[in-house]
Amino acid sequence: MQLIRGMHNIKPEHRACVATIGNFDGVHLGHKTILEALRKRADQQGVRLCVITFEPQPREFFQGSRAPARVTNLREKLVLLEEAGVDQVLCLPFTERLQSLTPDDFVMKVLVDGLDIRFLIVGDDFRYGLNRAGNYAHLKAMGEQRGFEVCDTRTVIMDAGRISSTRVRECLAQDDLDGAEALLGRPFTMMGKVISGQKLGRKLGFPTANIRVNRKALPVKGVFAVRARINGATYNGVANLGTRPTVEAENPLLEVHLLDHKSDLYGQVLRVEFIEKIRSEKKFNSLDELKAAIAADIKVARTTLTT
Repeated sequence: MQLIRGMHNIKPEHRACVATIGNFDGVHLGHKTILEALRKRADQQGVRLCVITFEPQPREFFQGSRAPARVTNLREKLVLLEEAGVDQVLCLPFTERLQSLTPDDFVMKVLVDGLDIRFLIVGDDFRYGLNRAGNYAHLKAMGEQRGFEVCDTRTVIMDAGRISSTRVRECLAQDDLDGAEALLGRPFTMMGKVISGQKLGRKLGFPTANIRVNRKALPVKGVFAVRARINGATYNGVANLGTRPTVEAENPLLEVHLLDHKSDLYGQVLRVEFIEKIRSEKKFNSLDELKAAIAADIKVARTTLTT
């Protein structure tokens, strides 16, 4: 899959594609319905499947620190889109200039002159352009004028509710990992490259693989039983996601202790699946108390992941 960062990086081979537009936060089952329909059309027409997305997400641009936590950061989203069969992603910087485009200008600059799209499929609630004035009816009319077909996708319903990134975030905020998994079609997952840390876990006898979260807000916090995938192998583990109050850390970190695994993981990409929450983060009075708590967490994780 190719990542196109900005309109100026569009090349001739990226044009004449079928496309969809959105944040695709989480790449949940509703998103996959869109991508499956688009994949079918791309194969029929012998063209590439393109997802158009934004960085930062529009809510982050307008709301700043008040924006909801992401289900996936950009790297995670790109991995999931590639696994869903996407050929290319056009990632547009969401700036004052972009958000001030009229709906007509957005269609002409991005969809027509930029990508020369042949077919567009969007969600039934999609809005775009200055003051979010653009909608499905406007896209349909522009398509008729400029020679591309526009189709909407039906809302995907589960348990009498619409599958959406908002519902996934609500489940995660309530520590309902099973509910999030049902909407996502897979366990809630975080990915990242293992970096060097304070090596406190190693000193305590529980070495951890440390991953920067690259998020302004965390969708979940606490200690979890997890499964970690690396280089095609899967390991059970226990993970702490948060700010580690006992050591008074400032930046959030994902720390993963893999059960029965001792090799060096620095520089490798770890894919962590959250299976069950064990407890919330807690500030302990001493490192000995922290060590005892980690041992208890590991015991719970072993039981959870082997039953």
